[in-house]
Amino acid sequence: MELALYSAATGMDAQQRNLDVIANDIANVNTTAYKRTQNEFKDLIYQTLKPIGMDPGDGSQTPIGIQVGNGTQLAATTKIFTQGQLTQTGNELDVAIEGNGFFEVKMPDGRTVYTRDGSLKVNAEGKVVNAEGLEIGSGFQDVPINRESVAISPNGTVSIMMPDGTTQAFNVQLAKFANPSGLKSLGNNLFEATDASGEATLGDPGIDGYGNMRQYYLEMSNVNVVQSMVNMIIAQRAYEMNSKSIQTADEMMSRINQLKH
Repeated sequence: MELALYSAATGMDAQQRNLDVIANDIANVNTTAYKRTQNEFKDLIYQTLKPIGMDPGDGSQTPIGIQVGNGTQLAATTKIFTQGQLTQTGNELDVAIEGNGFFEVKMPDGRTVYTRDGSLKVNAEGKVVNAEGLEIGSGFQDVPINRESVAISPNGTVSIMMPDGTTQAFNVQLAKFANPSGLKSLGNNLFEATDASGEATLGDPGIDGYGNMRQYYLEMSNVNVVQSMVNMIIAQRAYEMNSKSIQTADEMMSRINQLKH
């Protein structure tokens, strides 16, 4: 019964962490290009009370044994990079990635990180930046302040129309990873490459598995609110059942303590 107490305690801890992740997904349901998180659990080590295949003494072998587990724990949280819904905004610097790919973002310390958030801005120096003021890489060049308009094609060609009728053009590339689920989440819609994700490879949008760029659109969160609410209820019920297991084990131990010789 003491083992039941500890096993149920690990279950309560795991479900608390499960609920934390689900709550974070729901909190980010309106976050641009947010990717939901999937929880993965694993069972803990087992106590072997009767080995499998042991000889009971008559020369035969037992086909099964007796093993008692020690509970569970959260093994991994995996980002699910399925496509979020594209929503039209009408802003010429809003660009959604339809398919695989990330924009490069230059950090103040020189690192390159990545994002799918295409709500782009132009700062006072004409540089293309994100909402935090971090410069976007991926081949974006300075955008003149006195431009007439900006056109971004699905294949990454950026055309800037000037008041005198001339056009400036450059090409933008996207980054992709062998294992995007291995990226490290940094917050602020940013991801950092790790050994698990592999190094970023750059390519032109629309070919070789890279997604298309959709001007005037933003990618919304891929969180399914209904499914998240169902998962929350399941987590709550699992937490309650583990709590009930502790209560039951405690009552059984209390009953044993009350026995009189």
